[in-house]
Amino acid sequence: MTVWNGVFPAITTKLREDGGIDLDWTQRSIDRLISAGVSGIIVLPMLGENASLAMSERETVIRAAKEAVSNRVPLLSGLAEVSTAAAAASARHYEKLGAEGLMAFPSIAYKSDPRETVAWYRDLAASCGLPIMIYNNPIAYGVDVTPPILEQLAGTPSIVCIKEECGDIRRVTDIYNACGDRFSVFCGVDDLILESVALGVTGWVSGMTNAWPAECVTLFDLAREGRYEEARALYRIMTPAFHLDTHVKLVQYIKMAEHLVYGAPEWVRQPRLPLEGAERENVVAVIRDTIAKLAAREASASSRAPS
Repeated sequence: MTVWNGVFPAITTKLREDGGIDLDWTQRSIDRLISAGVSGIIVLPMLGENASLAMSERETVIRAAKEAVSNRVPLLSGLAEVSTAAAAASARHYEKLGAEGLMAFPSIAYKSDPRETVAWYRDLAASCGLPIMIYNNPIAYGVDVTPPILEQLAGTPSIVCIKEECGDIRRVTDIYNACGDRFSVFCGVDDLILESVALGVTGWVSGMTNAWPAECVTLFDLAREGRYEEARALYRIMTPAFHLDTHVKLVQYIKMAEHLVYGAPEWVRQPRLPLEGAERENVVAVIRDTIAKLAAREASASSRAPS
């Protein structure tokens, strides 16, 4: 059975100012993430503006990502559709394009009840040969994949993981109490990662890892190794930026962080618009403060290192 663990950034889709996909920057960003030690790549998440892209554009992104990843880490694709038939067709198509797993949303246009949610994920699993990570974000999509629902899905072998983003840290323990180790449990909220690792998550689907991959991998590894004093110090530096991952404009905010940290384009696809005015100034201030504090942390570490 597929077992995923570690840091899996949900990558942004790099765009040109005219709204077209910038494949060069997208591939460069993927290579940068893998070189920094991430354990997997997820293209076409919500953060990747999945719903704003045509199917032909999604195809282009998956093909380009497959080339950039070059079998170094698992490549997953987000899957966000309205109907069961469309989800099944996309799953089969993404599999043919080279995706090695799916991060699957519930229906993005209908708030399914528990019975319907179970049927959605069972039907999706039956439609393709890919392992599936359930994307549980009831705050955004109104559908909560609860522990009782997971218990009903435990007999579907290709459903292997849940990205837990309900916002209630108690849910991690509730999942383990209900299902044992049947599913890998990933934290899906950047500003809950330290708490989530303490409760036993095995992975992290992260937004701000796009900007700071080495630091996020270090944070995850410190926590997983039980080195909590060191982890807390780094977490406190990064948490103001991590808070930007939970905002409705996280796409603009994370792309801005990438732009300031390593020069990637900040452009987004309408109806999203680039940041401006006081909002832009506030976000830039948070990011620049994080950059400065991380630089000071690195300088301090270097000064303490033996010569």
